[in-house]
Amino acid sequence: MLFRITFILCFVVSAAHAQKIDRLIKEKNIRRIETTLAADDMAGRKPGTAGIEKAATFIAAEFKNAKLEKWAGSETYLQHFSMYSFVTETAEVEMNGSKLDEKNFHIITAQELLNWDNNTAVEKLSIKAGDNPSGVLSNVFGASGNVLVVMDTSHRNVFNRVKRYRPERMSKEGALVFVLSADAAGEFKISAKNKVTEKKFFNVVGIIPGKSRPDEYVIFSAHYDHLGIGKPNAEQDSIFNGANDDASGTTAVIALARYFKKIKQNERTLVFAAFTAEESGGFGSQYFSKQFDPGKVMAMFNIEMIGTDSKWGKNSAYITGYEKTDMGKIMQQNLEGTGFLFQPDPYPDQQLFYRSDNATLARLGVPAHTISTSKMDSEKYYHTQDDEAETLDLKNMTEIIKAIALSSRSIVAGKDTPGRVNTGELR
Repeated sequence: MLFRITFILCFVVSAAHAQKIDRLIKEKNIRRIETTLAADDMAGRKPGTAGIEKAATFIAAEFKNAKLEKWAGSETYLQHFSMYSFVTETAEVEMNGSKLDEKNFHIITAQELLNWDNNTAVEKLSIKAGDNPSGVLSNVFGASGNVLVVMDTSHRNVFNRVKRYRPERMSKEGALVFVLSADAAGEFKISAKNKVTEKKFFNVVGIIPGKSRPDEYVIFSAHYDHLGIGKPNAEQDSIFNGANDDASGTTAVIALARYFKKIKQNERTLVFAAFTAEESGGFGSQYFSKQFDPGKVMAMFNIEMIGTDSKWGKNSAYITGYEKTDMGKIMQQNLEGTGFLFQPDPYPDQQLFYRSDNATLARLGVPAHTISTSKMDSEKYYHTQDDEAETLDLKNMTEIIKAIALSSRSIVAGKDTPGRVNTGELR
């Protein structure tokens, strides 16, 4: 009898939530936001263009209309930061008294002048003969300090691949120096002179402060940049509109901000973020992540390409890195009785957990996952000029956004806290 009463109460509560959410998240509004972001006049939302500035202005206006507060006392919803490109003019490496040939070293830094010696604070790593270089290299890229990596000469092929890595944009924090040598790093002198070009970027961020746990954060995010304008296709369309990738996720973030602001049930602080430069290196989410103590971020719902049906059909989506925390199970429990299913990522060979804006915080232990429906083995319009709003199933997309709202509610309310990512198991 007790079980039956509990079940009925749960059903009534779920039905009440469903009725309220149907009034607050409507397909008509989803269509308005999606078609605006994916319109031709946004010119593909490439960073550094007038199109992405127009998109950022639109998103900021939506946050203002939703009555979100600004992050960290800012006067604007735009979170400004700079990245840099560089061209090396001169570079020299001397190790253990010998000057190295330029084919045996590679320096990556956006600093105008680099001068290292043994008095410089440098983390020294070595990849010896017989070592697997991938473990060291996967953690080195994206490091913010000074790192010197000495690779044994037996790894010449891997080193040559490293030498071809020249990032389009990077911060000025720290430097990476790779050296191919059979000797360990003893005495060293390293110098470089670069011509550096600054490029300005901006995320769009708004918040709803938590009522009883304001220092605990739940993040809803998506990237709003795309590929811009390229060569015309057969139909003479040169604009990469990025309707699914990722105007769909950005639309979800805006809709969720409006929803949570109206229901006023968040005990934790909710952060709504539209990231720039995901397509060119994840720079927006990397900068954003540095604003937080990762121990205070309880969960991150990153939303990427939800405009098409999943491989299971409608009313379903998958969660990348599902097995790394219990967040997916919590989400599914909150959806009991709705008929919506969140599944584990069906494309593990694609390494999607590491390829979106959740990855930076996940590497710091945050239960940060990406929600998607994209059929990565057969998504017809992925990264093409045909990724336009007309190709999306906006009715199903609306249901997915509702499911994200309902599935997150116990985390938002502070009743559930997902377990942390075991960073030692990440590649």
